[in-house]
Amino acid sequence: MAKISSIEGRTLYNSRGTKTIEVDVESEGKFLGRVCAPSGASVGKYEAVSFPNGKPEESLKILKENANKFIGLESSDLKEIHNTLKSLDDSTNYANIGGALAFAVTIASMESASKASGQELFQILSSESSFKFPFPIGNILGGGAHAGPGTPDIQEILICATGSKTIEDAIETNLLVHKELRSVLEKEDPHFTNGRGDEGGWAPKLENIKALEVSSKACENLGFTLGKEVSLGVDFASSTQWNEEKGKYVYDRAGFENSPGEQIDFAAGIIEKFKLIYAEDAVHEEAFEDMAELTAKFPDTLVTGDDLTVTNKDILTKAIGLKSCNAAILKVNQAGSLYDAFEFASVANQNNVKLITSHRSGESTDSQISHIGLATKSKMLKVGVVGGERVAKLNELLRLSEHDLIRGMVEI
Repeated sequence: MAKISSIEGRTLYNSRGTKTIEVDVESEGKFLGRVCAPSGASVGKYEAVSFPNGKPEESLKILKENANKFIGLESSDLKEIHNTLKSLDDSTNYANIGGALAFAVTIASMESASKASGQELFQILSSESSFKFPFPIGNILGGGAHAGPGTPDIQEILICATGSKTIEDAIETNLLVHKELRSVLEKEDPHFTNGRGDEGGWAPKLENIKALEVSSKACENLGFTLGKEVSLGVDFASSTQWNEEKGKYVYDRAGFENSPGEQIDFAAGIIEKFKLIYAEDAVHEEAFEDMAELTAKFPDTLVTGDDLTVTNKDILTKAIGLKSCNAAILKVNQAGSLYDAFEFASVANQNNVKLITSHRSGESTDSQISHIGLATKSKMLKVGVVGGERVAKLNELLRLSEHDLIRGMVEI
């Protein structure tokens, strides 16, 4: 087995132009694993802290001061690398060293190990002998924290080619809908500037339901039937609307407020009308019982926790006990280390909670999460549709389609 011979980091920038860190882990002096940490805009209150005091430089200083503790470890020993990180930080949320450091060190170590073994990353992350592709799902129209004033309160309207039989067709179909939506928006508003949000989704000046209607029209213009060849999804990101003092969801851009009961009805109406395959964070991050109501009502929709479950196995266990969701987002940097994220994935898979491995809005051009989606048996891979940092993940899936161990698409 290959042993870590060097580890170092540097400051880089993510797709939003915000500072982040990149870590290089080298095994046996020649097998390089390199990972740049992403960051989110819509952040759950219980997810890992990205950097101590919000400063990437502090994480790098800690890494430099403790680099010798990683030298000589097996680069493939994910648990031992995780334990070494935890020896530097006994907090529950990586407040002392930063979750971004835990993310980058653990994934870079495994990438180094994969190169040393001559295997693909997904292979050394899993003991399975065969794999199926998750369905790519991506943001075609953005609002909320991912786009500017005038855009919908709803954070993401997503497309998923649920009728596709191959990864090539799934990616191509998503791209076709994204392109057609631009044409629909230009006809709707001749002054549309073709502006896009953080994840490549179009960012028009539209209210919520109209945004969903034009997204649906783009699908229909291409001859697709919603719920068959393609399906829409929505990330409500409802914690960004939740006003604790009022006890209401405040939709500033659309100009209305919802009580908790009205919010359930609002989300249910959208799920029904637009035949959503995917509904993420339809209520705020602590509304477990309200999520359970939606999960019971829509068993054929992936009622998904993100801010609700924040890639935390203990919070997921609570959600499972309350039947709060039938699907959950896996974002490694929410958990911190890759080891933490895999523990979360194990709980989900053991309890029939479907996984959606996801990017962040502030991304790098790395593509390791495509491998993580495969290794965790994720049903979907939420990585966007366009933009260099999004397409990098999709292109990696296309490369992997040449691999003998991966055959066909998962069943959602």
